[in-house]
Amino acid sequence: MRASSLQKYILLQGLNQKGKFSRNILVKFYNNYKRKPKEADITNIITKSLERLIGKGLLTGYGVRTKEKWFIKEIFLTPLGRKSAKKFLGVQKKLPLKLSSNIKFYDHPQKHS
Repeated sequence: MRASSLQKYILLQGLNQKGKFSRNILVKFYNNYKRKPKEADITNIITKSLERLIGKGLLTGYGVRTKEKWFIKEIFLTPLGRKSAKKFLGVQKKLPLKLSSNIKFYDHPQKHS
């Protein structure tokens, strides 16, 4: 299963929590970003990620339902979600490597004896 870094974070947070947990914990994901999105955008991004994970059967959401939409307040990891989260624990994290354009590779002549 392909998942974004936020979705992986959500699943791993659920694995660390016992039972239901609040969605307010998930805002901490953006604390490490230099260019942090706006507060309203963060809420929308998290909501869409939660809805997608619920649609895949990895989470169960608890909240209030209106005519138009759901307001998810608490989340619970399903057994399939726990299995996926444990799989993500075993995957090596990617490093933010950036190659500078100033790096030049030179071909050294070999000395023949």
